[in-house]
Amino acid sequence: MFSVGRLVAALAATATLFASSANAEVHTRQIRKPDVHARQVEAAKRWANSHVKRSTGVQNITFSNPKASRTSLLRTLSRTLLINVFMSLLIFINTEFFVDGSKIPEVDFDVGPSWSGLLPISGNKNETRKLFFWFFPPGPGGSLDDLIFWTNGGPGCSSMEGFLQENGPFSWGVGEAKPTPNEFSWTNLSSVLWVEQPVGTGFSQGKPNINNEDDLAAQLVGFFQQFLEVFPEMKKKKLYLTGESYAGTYVPYIANYIYTHPTALDLDLQGIWISDPSLSWNVVQEEIPAVDFVHKYENVFSFNQTFMAELDAIAARCNYTGYMDKFVTFPPKGPLPLPGKSTFADRGCDVWDTIFNAALIVNPAFNIYRIFDTFPVLWDVLGFPGSFPQAQTPLYFNRTDVKKAIHAPLDVNWEECSDIDVFPKGDQSLPPAFTVLPNVIEKNNRTVIVHGLADFILIAEGTRIVIQNMTWGGLQGFQTPIANDSFIVDGVGALGTTHTERGLTYYEVELSGHMVPQFSPKAAFQIMQYLMGFRATP
Repeated sequence: MFSVGRLVAALAATATLFASSANAEVHTRQIRKPDVHARQVEAAKRWANSHVKRSTGVQNITFSNPKASRTSLLRTLSRTLLINVFMSLLIFINTEFFVDGSKIPEVDFDVGPSWSGLLPISGNKNETRKLFFWFFPPGPGGSLDDLIFWTNGGPGCSSMEGFLQENGPFSWGVGEAKPTPNEFSWTNLSSVLWVEQPVGTGFSQGKPNINNEDDLAAQLVGFFQQFLEVFPEMKKKKLYLTGESYAGTYVPYIANYIYTHPTALDLDLQGIWISDPSLSWNVVQEEIPAVDFVHKYENVFSFNQTFMAELDAIAARCNYTGYMDKFVTFPPKGPLPLPGKSTFADRGCDVWDTIFNAALIVNPAFNIYRIFDTFPVLWDVLGFPGSFPQAQTPLYFNRTDVKKAIHAPLDVNWEECSDIDVFPKGDQSLPPAFTVLPNVIEKNNRTVIVHGLADFILIAEGTRIVIQNMTWGGLQGFQTPIANDSFIVDGVGALGTTHTERGLTYYEVELSGHMVPQFSPKAAFQIMQYLMGFRATP
């Protein structure tokens, strides 16, 4: 029994404790802004790109075609009557593509000269189908011998997103108040050509009429032929085809078309980059790995245990449970089976959509492209900051001053992802892992497949399934396991995994979502260095 004497003694002891605490030095952590800023500066030094010169602008390249000229011929011929007569025409020709890097709206620094506009997909004088491009020569430390081509996916999503928020010379990212120089721009490696394709994407013109990936590739090669007529100095350059998402389908088919039509294009294809790529069936890249993905990130999804049990039951019933352990072995034991009858999901087995819908209830800002996002949904100058488009006027590329600066058509209502069906009857091609990708890997000098581990729309474990089911170089899949912590980023340390066999290098990038150059720019830059032969090892 607790006596009054004991109570008095306890109260006295408590009073003594509080008194001594009041006189003692405070030991709780004090966070001061200068200390935090000093740590940020030190961390930024480790992320600094030691392989890039710290000057702005681009290398001085002169193009012989007047359409690519940066100066007007009128300066030398202005006193002739002929020039007076044809003045308007010559001004148009000489400024048709040139972009003054000091006059790009909202960009308060000079990004150097570039060229942009529309070019047709064929030499037919009546051709109405045209693709929009933006071309930058290399920065001061970049190579003059190489050309990187970039396309976004969709289908129908604009490569201007990649330009402005991933790997272009200036960046205006989600939540940023204004554009900033991009230290990890791929122009610091070589010339880069961003193209909005296929027809129906972004500013591109004409009526879409393609049925499959071979049609898409033929039209893009036709565009390249016209591009090389305007920029003939780019002929013979080493070419690297790159893209993400559905471009994981585009790029292998484009590369295969170039290899099977060796005289069509006066460029030397060396390799491809495809990140978070669409390579196989939906059931493989979304459904099979979905529940395992939720378990990996349980604290991010924050589902209750009842719902987790429901997901586990669906996964077991639909043959998703244990699939990775049973079939994704090194080396594979044979062809990897579908878990059911459908290449999408059998009835009652669409667990990916079930997870997505539930995630939006717990976190309405849930972002399928990077699962760590929460409220607030940040403002995006392109109007697509997360899982859904965001109402905003005007979008950067819909501004009249921007369109005029980059020679874009003024009458186009630009959207990051077009509502036009760029494949009017659907894409009739099979996924590239079953068709052209093995041949492309065998012909390339190097091929890289990259996957952000925080991507939910296409899940990295699904890409592992694709690789282990694919045969190239005479063998199926990787023969030895992918080692943990094997991707070492300069100044950072281990930031994922990498593995190379028979010309294919696979990367997984920790903390990155769907758009690896956006979410992990230093890692992406290092991967491109390897692809282009500027690094000996991954």
